[in-house]
Formats: sequence, C-alpha cells, structure tokens
Amino acid sequence: MERYKIVAAVLLLSASFCQAQTPQERYAAFRKQAQQQYDGFRNRANQQYADFIRKAWQSYHVNAPIPVPYEEPTPPVVIPEEERLKKRKDEAKPFEDIVVIEPPKPQPLPIEPIKPVEPVKPIEPVEPISPKQEHIMTTFYGTEIQCTIPLWPQYELTGLNEDNIADAWEQLSNGQCDSLLAQCLELRSRHRLCDWGYILLLDSISKNIAKHSTTANDSKTTLLMAWLYCQSGYMMRLARTEKRLYLLYASEGIIYDTYGILMDDNLFYAYSGEDLETLYLCNFTFPNERAMTLQLKVEPLLANRASSPRTLQSKRYPDIRIETNVNRNLIDFYNDYPTGTIDNDFGTRWAIYANTPLSDEARRTLYPQLRQRLDGKNKLQATEELLNFVQTSLVYAYDDSVWGDDRAFFAEESLFYPYSDCEDHSILFSRLVRDLLGLRVVLLYYPGHLATAVRFENEQPKGDYLQLNDGRYYIADPTYIGAPIGESMPSLRNEKIKVIVLH
Repeated sequence: MERYKIVAAVLLLSASFCQAQTPQERYAAFRKQAQQQYDGFRNRANQQYADFIRKAWQSYHVNAPIPVPYEEPTPPVVIPEEERLKKRKDEAKPFEDIVVIEPPKPQPLPIEPIKPVEPVKPIEPVEPISPKQEHIMTTFYGTEIQCTIPLWPQYELTGLNEDNIADAWEQLSNGQCDSLLAQCLELRSRHRLCDWGYILLLDSISKNIAKHSTTANDSKTTLLMAWLYCQSGYMMRLARTEKRLYLLYASEGIIYDTYGILMDDNLFYAYSGEDLETLYLCNFTFPNERAMTLQLKVEPLLANRASSPRTLQSKRYPDIRIETNVNRNLIDFYNDYPTGTIDNDFGTRWAIYANTPLSDEARRTLYPQLRQRLDGKNKLQATEELLNFVQTSLVYAYDDSVWGDDRAFFAEESLFYPYSDCEDHSILFSRLVRDLLGLRVVLLYYPGHLATAVRFENEQPKGDYLQLNDGRYYIADPTYIGAPIGESMPSLRNEKIKVIVLH
C-alpha cells in the first residue's frame, strides 16, 4: 500500500509540474526531446555505416550499358484523298497487353528530419555573412543557385582504402554539413527538381565546394555528393576502383546507356564512369532509402532563356497557326535527361515522356492561341483539328539520321527541334488533347511505331477502336498524314497492339 502511495504522489507531482508549464514551454520541451531522438537515430545510422565501410568491400562485375532497343521504324504515310473521305464502320482492333504505371511517389525524405533553414535569399552581391560562413554560388542550367554554409566542409580523404573512406564519412556526419543538406532540400523544392534534377544539383554544388579545397579530387567530391544524396533519403552505394570513388544510385527501372549492377534485386547505376568492369562495393542499407524514378510530376523551375519564335500551322485548318517559343534552359536539361523504363517494361519509357507536362512558359504562349482557334467546336471536331495540326505542322525525320540513335522527345522538345518522329508526335498530341480538351488518351505501341487513341465522352466517331474497360478509344495516328480519327495506318491494321495508359 505504501508503494502505491509513493507512485501516486510522483504522478501527482508530475501532473502539477506539467500544469505549471505554459503550452509554449511544453511544446519547446517536446521539440527538444524529439530533436534529440532524431539526432541520435541519424547519428547511429551514420556510425553504423562508417563501421560497415571499414569492413572488406565486395567485388562486383559491372554490366555494360544496355543500348536503347532499336526497331526499324514504320515510315510516315500520306492518306489518299479518296481514302480520307470514305465512310467508315466501327471495327474493334485486337491488343495483347496493357501497360499501367503508378504516378510517381513523393520524393524521399531524409533519414531524420533536418532542422529547417531560413529561405535562401534572392541572388545579389553580398559579403560573407560572417567570417565563419561562406556563400556557394553555382549555375544550374542557366539558373543562379545560392546557399550559405558555415565554412567549407572540413573532411579529408587521404586514400581509398576502407578506413580512409570511413574516417571521411564520420567527419561529414559530425553535424558540419547539416545546414548545407537542409538548403539542398529546400532548393530541390523551390526549383521543383525531380530525382534526376536533384542529383545533378548535388553534383554541381559538390564540385563548387571542391574548388575551395586544397586537397580536392574527384573522389573527395564524389564522397560529399554521395553523403548529401544518401542523407536526403535516396538509395545509393559507394563503390571504388584502385584509382577513384564512385556513386551508384538505385533506379526503379532500367536506365539505358549507363554502366550498372544488379544487386539484391535492385538496379544500381554509376553516376559517372567509363569502361568499368569491376567495382569494389559497400552494400549497406540505410533506413527508409528509396530508389530514384525518372518520372517527372512537373518540369524544373529554371531561369527563362527564350528560344527564337517558331511558327506552326495546320494544312487542313490554316486558321490553326500558332507562334511559340520555349525555354532553352529547359531544353538543355531535357537533352541531358537519361532514358529508361519503370519496372523494366519498355512500354513505360514513352509513358515517362508523355506524362511530363508542358512547362508553364510553353502553356502560357501556346495554349491561349489554340484555345482561341478551337473555341465553339465540339470535342470531336477539336480533336480532329489538333490531330491534323500535329500531322502537318511538324517535319518528320528518322532519329538515326538526326541523332545517330533512337531518341524520344518530351512534348516541349517537339516544339523546339525542327525534326521529330512518330513517338514524338504522339507524345505531343496526347499532351495537347489531355490539357486542352480534358479527354482520356492512351499510347498505342506497334512494332516500330507509336500512335494514340482517344476516348470521347459525348460525340462518337466511326472507325478503328480499342475496347478498354472504361470505353472505346478511337485510333488517332499523328504520323498517318491527313488521316482522320478512326483510321489505322494500312501496314499496321493487322498488327497486335500494346496499350500504354497515361495519367
């Protein structure tokens, strides 16, 4: 009984103490305790990693880059006028597979919440905030990026053996780079960077920091970049040869033309490196790490460098004549974008491009002009006019003759480059119909060819269609020049089709 009295007294005293605290004091105490728990968790994870680094690294064979699969393209065809004007009957076309991809997941979070930082101020000539702080200025696809750190990170990488790397990782993890990490995450959000854009940003910042180190080298720069990438929540592995350190990033699918390793059912790719055959690798799993995706929810927000105006005009509907320009900085970013798949299904490669929206700038210049010309027309007629606009205003050319190999375009790129092919036309057309008319569109993958099909809500055309779960999708081929909706290219009428569902 006496014991219970003591316990009750302690509880009563604790309750009295809590009541004596103000809500602000209780919140401050809770936050302090939570931060200590987070710091302890993160410190333990980094210490475990450093300890793991000190152990012998495993040897892995590096797979040679997988080239983008090449198929002989189906050449464009111009429909004869009598064929275009004939009456059509509905005909269901067979298809053998449906590719559906999930929208991209939210971007990874750090392995523990990083203390917030003050928003980075706009670029302006400034002196160092204090003798203990420095400004990092870097240009990222024509966009000035600034962040502030307390001194340059102090860590040494005196060699590439296990202890050298572990010592440097411990030095990076001692809290000196937390502010830098927080600002990198803030910049990722501010500039709407996708996973690939973020790793490019970390590369640029790490190289800029390395310039201020008297012991800078490629491996030391890579280690800082790897630390920032890992602490941001991404799945990465450190690997080395006798000469240098490499960052391997995990991908949710195949990335073409890049050296890679399959490890524990995860695909890892070397961020940089040529003629790699064997790597020694530290295979440590961080809490909640996540592979990067090539999917983009939105285009990166970059400084605008307008391209020269370009005029595009439909032949059958000459009033659809628009003038557009795009952001050259964004075109440069897309030019460096890797091409790959999701879950190793080749059809998902085109979904990545087709699901990427046009930039704010392109929509601002292009869409008001198109809406004005489509105003008052039903959705079937408007789709017919957009189809002819893409069929006849863009100049077709084979990728291998222009680029030397297969290359798909984001919709933005078809508005910029003078030549494009069937996949590019289909990607742009699908984007215009979804954005301007709000209709569902799927991509249709034939051997060597890409087209589209559109589901109409009220009006119904006649012709070739696919019966999917949510209704009829009528074929619309942006490289069957002059062909109306419901008309399949003659050489493909008996080919089976893979359907690629778009968001």
